[in-house]
Amino acid sequence: MARVTVEDCLQQVENQYDLVLLAKERTFQLISGAEPLVPKDNDKRTVIALREIAEKKVSTNDLEYSAVNKLRKYPEGEEDESDDLSDIEDDEFQKIYKGQVSKSGMAVLPSKRSRNTPNNLVVEKNLLKEAKTDTESKDPETETDQPEETPEETSK
Repeated sequence: MARVTVEDCLQQVENQYDLVLLAKERTFQLISGAEPLVPKDNDKRTVIALREIAEKKVSTNDLEYSAVNKLRKYPEGEEDESDDLSDIEDDEFQKIYKGQVSKSGMAVLPSKRSRNTPNNLVVEKNLLKEAKTDTESKDPETETDQPEETPEETSK
């Protein structure tokens, strides 16, 4: 087959949207190292995938199963390992996390918690108090009780 057309492929697949998804899946398989089932003829992998679909060299059901199974969180055949995750010993997260939860329900991690600690606020208040006392305790001899002259008065 020199050229592959969408009409050739649509005889094997229900609609063009399914064709795109199946061709994408087969192309991904070819990129991952699967052997092409039709001669390469210096074609790109996408064209090879479409030619395989048009010539019924690949099962559309297998491609559909592969595409759907790849998108699942827990693919069929694999067991849910969430029970095993709770038994992990020496977990650093449990040592660091102290159980704080934000308003949105997300865990507050130590990096964010350290920014919001009350200790930081106390230190900042102390710094403000020190700054105020420094400005109030200026040398009274350097300050004069006379008002400063405005530029208009100096020009007279």
